[in-house]
Amino acid sequence: MNFELEGKKALITGGTHGIGKAICEALASEGVSIAFLSRSEIHLNQQKEVHKKIGGEFLALKCDVLDSKEIDYAWEKIEKTWGGVDILINNVGGGGRWGFEEITKTPLNTWNEVMQKNLGAATQFTTLAIPKMLQKNWGRVITVTSIYGNYIGGRPWFNIAKVAQNVLMKNLAKQKEFTRKGLTFNSIAPGAVMIPETGWAELKELNKKEYDEFVEKLPLGRLGSPEEIANLVLFLASDKAGLINGASIAIDGGESAFLGEF
Repeated sequence: MNFELEGKKALITGGTHGIGKAICEALASEGVSIAFLSRSEIHLNQQKEVHKKIGGEFLALKCDVLDSKEIDYAWEKIEKTWGGVDILINNVGGGGRWGFEEITKTPLNTWNEVMQKNLGAATQFTTLAIPKMLQKNWGRVITVTSIYGNYIGGRPWFNIAKVAQNVLMKNLAKQKEFTRKGLTFNSIAPGAVMIPETGWAELKELNKKEYDEFVEKLPLGRLGSPEEIANLVLFLASDKAGLINGASIAIDGGESAFLGEF
């Protein structure tokens, strides 16, 4: 399908690994100029090589979103180069496995860092991106949350941060001064996704029995892939999804319908 995105400019936060990486490559393949962030120089250099092969314009920016000054600095580089972006993908996040199962043993700093990495970064990048989108009378803000942003589940700091991201998108989606100038704000809520070197991959390696038992409970009998998440982002970023605004779309193979069984 031609999503008619050629010539657009997009920022993907956390765009060198997992879901963010897949989104970067999917958008670039549609002719979108890509800016991607990572705090890892190694990951940035690896992703640069990928985009050289895909072709098209790209910006690789080193940024630790736990530092709001680094966010401002990264945005300044984007503004100087492009003047802004048409599409913002708030992908960076996480923290679902941080801290301890026993809440009282988890330091307050964990709560603060998870909130900043998810809600704080999404809020800052969104408020920076909106003015330039308004000038163009078009814009897409898509935030990658979690099914635990729609339902109670996971460790509380992560759950709360993902709920907050959803609220941010829904609140902005009600602002007529934005939406009547062609901007939309949506969330996508992935379920369990297999990403190398992260929680599910580690569990599969360290405790295959526990992993297999979990997968067997899933309606599809498998985890999702980053590429499947990226396919939804392509659609939401296009004019074909112009009526979708303020939505939080679960993309989980039906997992969230059966959360009580997990």
